[in-house]
Amino acid sequence: MSDDTTSGPAASGPAEARDGTAPGSPATPGEGLRFAFGTLTVFRVRVTRWDHAAGRSGMLCAPVAGAAVGLCAAAAAGLLYALGGGPLLAAVAAVAVPAVLTRGLHLDGLADTADGLGSGRPADDALRIMKRSDIGPFGVVTLVLVLLAQVAALYELFGAGAGQGALGALTAAVAARLALTLASRTGVPAARPDGLGAAVAATVPVGSAAVAAAVTVAACAAAGASLGPYGAVRHALAVLIALGAAELLLRHCRRRLGGVTGDVFGALAETAATAALLALAVA
Repeated sequence: MSDDTTSGPAASGPAEARDGTAPGSPATPGEGLRFAFGTLTVFRVRVTRWDHAAGRSGMLCAPVAGAAVGLCAAAAAGLLYALGGGPLLAAVAAVAVPAVLTRGLHLDGLADTADGLGSGRPADDALRIMKRSDIGPFGVVTLVLVLLAQVAALYELFGAGAGQGALGALTAAVAARLALTLASRTGVPAARPDGLGAAVAATVPVGSAAVAAAVTVAACAAAGASLGPYGAVRHALAVLIALGAAELLLRHCRRRLGGVTGDVFGALAETAATAALLALAVA
């Protein structure tokens, strides 16, 4: 997610449903899935609603969009590995595919957030820095280190076997989008009144976010169980560690910026993905 580079309906703030649905009416699961895929991926879907109800449903469906991205990353990396590409090329592919499938928006949000937070300026000035189209030194250094960490962790996982690497890529992608679900919970305000962050900020009830987290952690544990009982524990813990890392960043952004923006959501996703991969690699 990024406030500056989003196209289509996400370029504006929340508005009435675009299909004539009454504002405030609950969004259907289908509308939520279209919102999630339309705003978090390049998959061509028609976002029929752009209001807070659709944002709420969409953020609850965010881990599903993450699973789609993760499966594509795992498939591409696994195929390259099977063709003899080796663990390093497989790791690079597993990092490149999510970047392509999100138009690099999460990485752009990470860089912009690093520039804003690293500036040391008051909130209003930091937010203006984040909206600029260029990337400053803090953003460049953060991008390089995060991408290196992701590739290094995936290299270790693919070095242990194709299954380890593929499941790691999948778990990281799901954990990244689950972090967005939790960051959209009620009580977390938007830092500015417009942009994609304002469309989804404080839309997900805390109870619903907790249920989504529990279901997602259980699903990742079930996937990890294909590697044995210890695999289930590893993948569940990796998601929890990812959410913890994202929560720390979220709290810092709330203190420094006053809330969340689309850029902050992108930074949270990349932070969660990196933390999950590092946890799996170390374990």
